[in-house]
Amino acid sequence: MLWTAFMLGFAGSLHCAGMCGPLALALPHPGRGMAGFVGGRVLYQVGRVTTYIGMGLVFGLVGRSLALAGVQRWVSVGAGLLILSGLVVAGWSGAAAPLTSWVNRVKGWLGVLLKRRTMGSLALLGLVNGLLPCGLVYAACAGAAASGEAWGGMAYMAVFGLGTVPMMLGLGLSGQAMPVAWRFRLQRLIPVSVGAVGILLVLRGLALGIPYISPDLATGACCTH
Repeated sequence: MLWTAFMLGFAGSLHCAGMCGPLALALPHPGRGMAGFVGGRVLYQVGRVTTYIGMGLVFGLVGRSLALAGVQRWVSVGAGLLILSGLVVAGWSGAAAPLTSWVNRVKGWLGVLLKRRTMGSLALLGLVNGLLPCGLVYAACAGAAASGEAWGGMAYMAVFGLGTVPMMLGLGLSGQAMPVAWRFRLQRLIPVSVGAVGILLVLRGLALGIPYISPDLATGACCTH
């Protein structure tokens, strides 16, 4: 199901552009001409994806523990239902509201790093940026847990992160935000992609014997990734 991770990241990168776009546009220039400008922004993306991979390890291990307990199917169903209920009840952008204190702390770290003009600080900016509460990332973490293994969780989050890179890197390199009209139109893809991932996780847990979509987890009838 790695393709669902890329779909979630790529379509959801419109959300990233709206939420983290100002940070990408404010990244300092570390010097060294154009090579430094491009390299610094690439390092920022590497840092961000690295944080996602670390989250994938954690959630993959949680999923692995539950899989060993014999409840992997219900983890997948539960993760899917959680994603779908989040879309219906909380809306897309309100999921991080209770985390104001943590957000303020992370923003403080970002503020300190933005004052530095080094390659290392840009990589650290990416790492810290990945810690900001985000409903899109939570949905991906649910998919990582449903993988039922550490490596699977890491791979899921890595592919998810790579899906967000084209938009975020392009935004950082262009120095311009996407036209507002386009953003509002494409923003409609976000709940669709997240909802599709939620439905696929539920189907996966139901083990209906449909290859690649709802394989029989008990018999291992098909590769689930």
